[in-house]
Parts: sequence; C-alpha cells; structure tokens
Amino acid sequence: MDHLVVVTGGPGSGKTTLIDHLAGLGHRRTVEAGRAIIRDQREIDGLGLAWRDDALFAELMLAWEMRSHREAAEHDGLVLCDRGVPDLVGYHRLRGLPVPAHLWAATRAFRYRRTVFVAPPWPEIFAGDTERHQSPEEAERTFEAMCEAYPACGYELVTLPRVPVADRARFLLDHLDG
Repeated sequence: MDHLVVVTGGPGSGKTTLIDHLAGLGHRRTVEAGRAIIRDQREIDGLGLAWRDDALFAELMLAWEMRSHREAAEHDGLVLCDRGVPDLVGYHRLRGLPVPAHLWAATRAFRYRRTVFVAPPWPEIFAGDTERHQSPEEAERTFEAMCEAYPACGYELVTLPRVPVADRARFLLDHLDG
C-alpha cells in the first residue's frame, strides 16, 4: 500500500488545505472521516457525535476509514489520505477511551505507506467552524496523540513545515520522490 500516503495532525494545522491543493494538481484523495460524520449525524440528529457518544463516534470514524482505505487501494498512483486508521488509536487515547482489540487489528490489516506526514499545530491559521469545536490546546494534544499513535503502529513521521500551501505540497512530493 505504498501509494496510500497519510497526512495527519491536529485540527486547524492545514492538513485538508494541503490535500485540497494536491487534489487540484490531479492527485487522488480521501475525505476526512470526522467532519463528514459530524455533518451526517447533525443532519439526522444522530447519536454518533463526540459530544453525545464518544465511543459510537469513534466506531463510525473507524468504519469510514476502513471503507476509504478499501476504495483508495483500488487505484493506481498516489492517493493522499486525510487521516488514516491509526488516527483512531490517537483519538481513543486522547479521549481517555481504551483502545479496543478490533482497532489494533484494523491498524494491522489496513496499512499505508510507512512514511506518514504530520502537520504540527499552527496557531496563526487555526480557526474553529461548525464542525471544529476544539480549542488550540486540544489541537496541540491531538497532534501529540498522533505523534504517539502512528509510531506505535509501525509508521515513521515526517513533520510538515509551516510554509505556504504550494511550498508544503512541494515538500511532501519531493519527500516522496527522494
């Protein structure tokens, strides 16, 4: 699964902006689970929201990530993944939830390129919105949780620089070519 490249980190660190930019250059991409689930659950007044049922929200995100992985794996060429299955290990730890055995099994079954790009907290661009309720402090804790979760799942992290999106994209692509 060397063609599946994860970009992770805390909220508001420019991950999705980077992936959107690269998609505009013709690269395939996945959609972030959390935002999509929040939109869907709000639309139906569902229980699968972090502030209603954290464990259910985590299970919905896991199902989303596994489906995204399967769909992305069918394609040849680079696919940029807006988070991945190991993000759920970080999420569980961040929220004080035990990491269930089936999640560890998922991290072994749904693999990505060994090199994972992590976007560090970037207070200057951080902004909340209708789906992002986290504070800058929680964004920092999320970043730290991802920096622990991915290596625990056998991945190597490369920290993205805090530079304009075109430069960040060039950094990522150059690193993949190198």
